Amino acid sequence: MSDRVNRGFVEIDEGQIHYRTSGAVDAPPLVMLHGSPLSSYSIIPLIRAMGRHFRVIAPDTIGNGDSSPQQKFPVTIDYMADAMMRAMANLGLDSYYVYGFHTGGNIGIEAALAQPQTVKKLVIDGMGLYSPKDQADLLANQAPEMTPDLEGTQLLRAWHLVRDGKIFWPWWNRTKEGVRGLGLSDADTMHDEVVELLKSIRTYHHNYRAALGYDKRPRVALLKLPVMVMAGETDMLRPYLEEAAALIPGAKHGIGGDPKTPEGLEKTAQLCADFFLD
Repeated sequence: MSDRVNRGFVEIDEGQIHYRTSGAVDAPPLVMLHGSPLSSYSIIPLIRAMGRHFRVIAPDTIGNGDSSPQQKFPVTIDYMADAMMRAMANLGLDSYYVYGFHTGGNIGIEAALAQPQTVKKLVIDGMGLYSPKDQADLLANQAPEMTPDLEGTQLLRAWHLVRDGKIFWPWWNRTKEGVRGLGLSDADTMHDEVVELLKSIRTYHHNYRAALGYDKRPRVALLKLPVMVMAGETDMLRPYLEEAAALIPGAKHGIGGDPKTPEGLEKTAQLCADFFLD
């Protein structure tokens, strides 16, 4: 089976949703939802690994990457989920598994609540349960609005948001306590990730702020489908893993691998495949 990741567009009322796809067309369908502030580019290695088990469709969330801007404000998680489900329906998908990373996990929650007949099983990879103070700090600083100007300041601001997010958590906490200790990605990956952010520089913050303000505790308690909450071994949201799983009736939980290594990617892909196909 080819590990190639292809690309396409599908029409919805707001314009077009861009998506990446991998895997055999007759394999079980899996919708993979990326985190903020980037696009499905950020999960290409995992898309490729999951494509060995599934027909993967990984959309850029409306307002991110190469997808059309949002048309309904203020942007909410349920709006983002609705746009995703409309796009998948227009691709001919009427039921599928869902994997969601960070913001994508929130979108998966709302999709499962809105259309329980469509989402068969859900993996939430990284679920933040912030204190009121931490949530307020993140809402104030994590997703700054950036607009193009004649000095090109948006280029440097986007670069620092992406780069510093790999060094610190949160990215603006440039202190000893904030150091993640993971190191930087290679220069080509850094460049490509910044380009993905620049594509949606006018709109990305709406989605990110919607995710940071999303009150997930009462929502996940309503889930009726099989759910696995997981976090990668280097994920900044891993400390919330057990608490998050305990909020969801009957949920499983697990620890994925380091996404920077082939072994870590395979560990995560196998963990998800075992859950989805059980």
